[in-house]
Amino acid sequence: MADQRDPPVLRRSAPDVAIVERRRWFFRHPATIRVTHWLNVLCFVLLLLSGYQIFNAHPALYWGVASDFENPLMSMTSPNSFLSEPRGLTAILGHSFDTTGVFGLSYDAQGQALTRGFPNWLTIPSTQDLATGRRWHFFFAWLFVLNGLAYFLYGLASRQLLWRVFPSRDQIRGFWASVREHLTLHFPEGDEAKRYNVLQKLTYLVVIFVLLPLQILTGLAMSPGLDAAFHWLLPLLGGRQSARTIHFISAHLLVLFIIVHIIMVVLSGFWNNMRSMVTGWMVIQKERLDERPSA
Repeated sequence: MADQRDPPVLRRSAPDVAIVERRRWFFRHPATIRVTHWLNVLCFVLLLLSGYQIFNAHPALYWGVASDFENPLMSMTSPNSFLSEPRGLTAILGHSFDTTGVFGLSYDAQGQALTRGFPNWLTIPSTQDLATGRRWHFFFAWLFVLNGLAYFLYGLASRQLLWRVFPSRDQIRGFWASVREHLTLHFPEGDEAKRYNVLQKLTYLVVIFVLLPLQILTGLAMSPGLDAAFHWLLPLLGGRQSARTIHFISAHLLVLFIIVHIIMVVLSGFWNNMRSMVTGWMVIQKERLDERPSA
């Protein structure tokens, strides 16, 4: 990885003080990493929104081989009632929550009530259209897999994967120190900023080797057309309804990961991090070289 410094720049912090600074740059992300990262962003967003469209066709989750309509693990409904205003209810493990306006019952731009699991502004397409949602979902699912495979093979060949996701022994020993740094929003500079910390690496390990494979396997298990080729999947996952539930949960664990990831990107320096994912270069240290009275 390349490392370079800018020439000194004179900055005045007060009428009689001049501070000489220079930036230290580090080339962190090769082009293949950057391209596959942004393709992953596009694919995941479209997969999530088209997945909500598919979920809306039957907004409930079950465990096992068949649907137990009387005892869903989770459901988003709008029960009919002539005694009250329409409302949306989300039930999780038998506990119901009023989610009117968001889940179960939402409103379109004209204020018309829509009895759907997820609101129309969160689905692709926005109208209730299972067939189109499935086409979007399957197309971007395969693109997501192929893009992930390209990232994985490149990471192995270039040893980028080893550098990015496997923590060293000294990083593992410093696990709790890294936790304290995150809790106090202390972000490393200089040589320490060149590598991902132990929390980042462990998180990426779980995402790459647990959540993403789980998404792929449960997605395959939900397709009856693939039963013959992957006959071992359904027994392994506990049935098609179990696979659907695991698929839903793991997708939202990925959403949680992305939310935390974005928060950390903002807190640790939004423009610096964005520049590194667009150009590859990031500032890892701002050095103060001199401080003297101005002439």
